[in-house]
Amino acid sequence: MAADDADPACPVCGAVYESVSTHDSGLLVNLLDNERYRRVCFEPFADESGDPLVRFFHHTHAQTALDG
Repeated sequence: MAADDADPACPVCGAVYESVSTHDSGLLVNLLDNERYRRVCFEPFADESGDPLVRFFHHTHAQTALDG
């Protein structure tokens, strides 16, 4: 599910990101051979009901090269 209320800059590393997604159940991350994304930052938070969620900020190769 997309996060419409996400910050314009990643709250974890401060870099711009291409997309953001929110997850409420199991997930797997493997970026070893990913042609599109270089890094994904994770931000745990709770929704309005207090249910735990994790927001993913997807950074492209170009975006991570710019943030040093």
